[in-house]
Amino acid sequence: MSNAPLLEMRNIRKDFFGNQVLEDINLTLHEGEVLGLCGENGAGKSTLMKILFGMDVIRETGGYGGDILINGEKVEFATPFDALAAGIGMVHQEFSLIPGFTATENILLNREPTKHSVLSEVFGSRLDTLNNREMASRSDTAIEKMGVRIDADMTINSMPVGHKQFTEIARELSKEQLRLLILDEPTAVLTEKEAEALLESIRGMSKRGIAIIFITHRLHEILSVCGKVVVMRDGHVVSDVPAADTTVEEITRQMVGRSVETGAAAQEARSLDGARTIMSIRKLWVDMPGELVRCVDLDVREGEILGIGGLAGQGKLGIPNGIMGLYEAGGSVTLDGKDIPLNSPRKCLDASLAFVSEDRRGVGLLLDESLEWNVAFPAMQVQNKFLKPLLGGLVKWRDEKAIRAVTEKYVEELAIKCTGTRQKAKELSGGNQQKICLAKAFALEPKFLFVSEPTRGIDVGAKALVLEALRKFNRESGVTVVMISSELEELRSVCDRIAIVSGGRISGVLPASASSEELGMLMVSQVV
Repeated sequence: MSNAPLLEMRNIRKDFFGNQVLEDINLTLHEGEVLGLCGENGAGKSTLMKILFGMDVIRETGGYGGDILINGEKVEFATPFDALAAGIGMVHQEFSLIPGFTATENILLNREPTKHSVLSEVFGSRLDTLNNREMASRSDTAIEKMGVRIDADMTINSMPVGHKQFTEIARELSKEQLRLLILDEPTAVLTEKEAEALLESIRGMSKRGIAIIFITHRLHEILSVCGKVVVMRDGHVVSDVPAADTTVEEITRQMVGRSVETGAAAQEARSLDGARTIMSIRKLWVDMPGELVRCVDLDVREGEILGIGGLAGQGKLGIPNGIMGLYEAGGSVTLDGKDIPLNSPRKCLDASLAFVSEDRRGVGLLLDESLEWNVAFPAMQVQNKFLKPLLGGLVKWRDEKAIRAVTEKYVEELAIKCTGTRQKAKELSGGNQQKICLAKAFALEPKFLFVSEPTRGIDVGAKALVLEALRKFNRESGVTVVMISSELEELRSVCDRIAIVSGGRISGVLPASASSEELGMLMVSQVV
């Protein structure tokens, strides 16, 4: 069996709630090989990896069909602990870190080295103490393997989002028995510079004999680092080829079954120089962990799509979170000449502001509720929409027909993959959950919309659709949109102007037609 692949998955099948999500999946992976796994949201990528990693959700929903072989021997992982014991690690799309613990404590959680003490010699090993020096050494070694420096003593809730992702990866690299690492959208929260550092780390892991399954919607990364590309569509493998024998355009066509424009969408030239200022931000500071917002001055023109970009932790995410009252903030914000009270989310909503958060699970969704309830509830609560008056208006009752209609409208417009509008939000893939967050904001019909990382975790086919939906919402409804994104090309493709945040301040505002070099220079002009 010495020539057997490290991993074989044979004829894997799986259904959720009567919906067949995987059918006859076959793939192989050899020691040190990097396999790129591609597919639209809902194609079945994450479900396949959950099967491989022995996730509880698979067992709790009836298990799966087919066989998994490690080095030629059939295995059945009842829990993730079984997979870990077999040398398989996984970095999930959603973080699984303890917020109040440091990076070191998270990296070595449940595997902390200990040392004997006088008490433990008398009363037993339960009174051993942590060997902090050894913990720091092991943590530093794992971090060094990535080729990216993070502060091992910083607590998770104080970290920029990119450093949280690196902490997750370092945790897996710290496991000596690691033979296969699954990375599910690891670069979705990273800047371009951080993503390149991670790709270099993947190359290093491959040279050390660690096999990688790399899931990402950034297809150029797949071709840059992978030896083989497997494409899934609608629960089937439609392509399994060497990376050298394919292209981004071919992968895209196989993913969606049609040709998709993968470059920046054409941005129509718009002159908004004469437009009035609809929002004025002055001396804004925000106390958001991992984000530096200390003195932001910015004017937003009525009817425009204004992009906000910048390096991780420099303040771009903190601006909308502070204005919308999710974190303590100070300074002044006016909308249509009226003061917007800070630290008051309800008053922001009452003023016809809406916000699509970058944290879809923590802030954006009611995971245990239906899609209908997720889309309609904010509008019901804030605007009394989707309610029918009874007894002369003394009682109001949900208008189920209207709720279903608005949900079906956005399911169709945003191509949300679901079994129906009554399906629970937690049962959708990450990208489709993101689309529900957009639908919820659209249903509010706001005057002003903040959208933070709207395409994070969304595949190449759906990304263009979502950006076009934002552009259409802006053009047809006259809604002013402020879009925050880590991807400069995405901002350039849809925005009229782009503001760059650096060192907690606005370092400059340029038209979207400005070059990447000009925007890049603004990013590093005030970094502290």
